[in-house]
Amino acid sequence: MNHVFIHTPVLLAEVLAVLRPRDGARYFDGTCGGAGHSAAIMEASGPTGFLSACDQDPAAIRAATERLAPFAGRSELRQMNFAEAASWVAPGSCAGALLDLGVSSPQLDVAERGFSFQNDGPLDMRMASDRGATAADVVNGWGEEELGRLFWENGERDARRIVRAIGRERAMRRFETTGQLAACVERTCPRAGRKAHPATKVFQAVRIAVNGEVEALHKGLAGVTGMLAPGGVLAVITFHSGEDRIVKDFMRSEARDYDLPPGEPDLPHLRIPRPPRATLITRRPILPTDAETSANPRARSAQLRAMARL
Repeated sequence: MNHVFIHTPVLLAEVLAVLRPRDGARYFDGTCGGAGHSAAIMEASGPTGFLSACDQDPAAIRAATERLAPFAGRSELRQMNFAEAASWVAPGSCAGALLDLGVSSPQLDVAERGFSFQNDGPLDMRMASDRGATAADVVNGWGEEELGRLFWENGERDARRIVRAIGRERAMRRFETTGQLAACVERTCPRAGRKAHPATKVFQAVRIAVNGEVEALHKGLAGVTGMLAPGGVLAVITFHSGEDRIVKDFMRSEARDYDLPPGEPDLPHLRIPRPPRATLITRRPILPTDAETSANPRARSAQLRAMARL
């Protein structure tokens, strides 16, 4: 089924302020979605600015192709995960790069995509909707210990109880829909007052696993940084603490003047001196304004971090 892919870009003014698009420069958007950020970057980069952009969602690529039509000849799009984009975009070629992580509103709002417990639909959650294992494969196929670890690492403190309930139910019937999974979690951990839906962290954890988001982020941060020219800016928007921690740690590591042996703690006698590779633009994340969160409540958890390559 075809759906209109309309996505309101979050922290748009703040992204443009850190990227500072200029005429004649090349930019990269690794999560272009409906191309809201991409189009704004192109408009701000003058008549000879160039954009390379990608997204793993074919629906997003179709929407972005239409949105970027006015910039034909100055933009190129590919359906791929940004973690693989370093094989396509030349190293040292970009004046700026943007990663807007997580799931977009058009994906959440289409029940058939299976991202949300708000609308019952197939248990899918694939961002690349035409490839890979589904959320149903994870919920039905992973062992209870493995599922419990996934939920716990995503901040679900009732992971053990939830996993036991999932195990009992899937022994009788396979999990097939978002409503079925959400109902199982809510029976196990009933909602209290105005708190978030009890299935929120479970759905987030399963989505992260289905799409390999943690692995892609680690690989993509390094790869996209390599695309930047000296002085080039990497801007990353995150939506939950796990993502933000990875981005913060990566940027701080790039900005410091030493390495550490793999797996070792940061102790002075273990530090291996080297020149810093980047400078931090944001020491603390930039948050959306009250006006933005009032107009777009889904922006409320967004955080923007940025660094410049040396």
